[in-house]
Amino acid sequence: MWAGRLLAIGGAAGPSVLGRFVAQAGRSIVVIATAATDPDAAEAEYADTFARLGAGDVRALRLTTRAQANDPAVEAALTEATGVFFTGGDQLRITSVLGGTRTDSVLQDLVASGRVMLAGTSAGAAMMSGTMIVGGDGHTVSTGPGLEFLPGVLIDMHFAERGRLHRLLAAVARYPHELGLGIDEDTAILTGGDRFEVLGSGSVTVVDAGAATDIRVAADDSIAIIGVRVHVLPAGCTFELSGRRPSIIDPAAEVGGRAA
Repeated sequence: MWAGRLLAIGGAAGPSVLGRFVAQAGRSIVVIATAATDPDAAEAEYADTFARLGAGDVRALRLTTRAQANDPAVEAALTEATGVFFTGGDQLRITSVLGGTRTDSVLQDLVASGRVMLAGTSAGAAMMSGTMIVGGDGHTVSTGPGLEFLPGVLIDMHFAERGRLHRLLAAVARYPHELGLGIDEDTAILTGGDRFEVLGSGSVTVVDAGAATDIRVAADDSIAIIGVRVHVLPAGCTFELSGRRPSIIDPAAEVGGRAA
């Protein structure tokens, strides 16, 4: 069920998080700015950032229409890459342009086989869910289908900065079989197999409704959810997706390990 290497970033990533992507992905990176309102600027920004972080070959793949996403040349561009990065913007633009296209199919195969590392920030992270958070204010949420690179989760971004706990709880109340992952800015989850590691300066909030004793969603979208589990995981912590088990690092052991 859990396959591929993914880096889902909550937005506003600094050099530590993006540098980890470059180090893990390899030296050939494709930037896809489908979500961006100004793809020229987004492509230029990340091309410069990744080059400064040590990437040897950074190219933009412009996909603003479904015709472009179905172009046979896309497969060659993607299979030559070791890493693919989706910028932020509007996640609905990603799913409506890429969903079901040749680009979607090729990326799914490359990620599942481990030949490409996939990363995305903000909208580029949200689209990795099977059920995607599209919008909503502090008390409501709207959802739609994502591209499902990471099944079984709901990803929300800019989490602490924009006070989105209630929004994530509302999404999980509607889809209680999904794990809710709220990712702060300059923070990411790095997946491998059925687990993820938290990176960056903030935290990842995990909302697990599996053990909830009662969940109700009213006609006015208000929710009642009793017995839900909430985990707050800073950098270095890990989480097993299939077992739904968090692990907290021992700071003393970590310091001791560095001192040795």
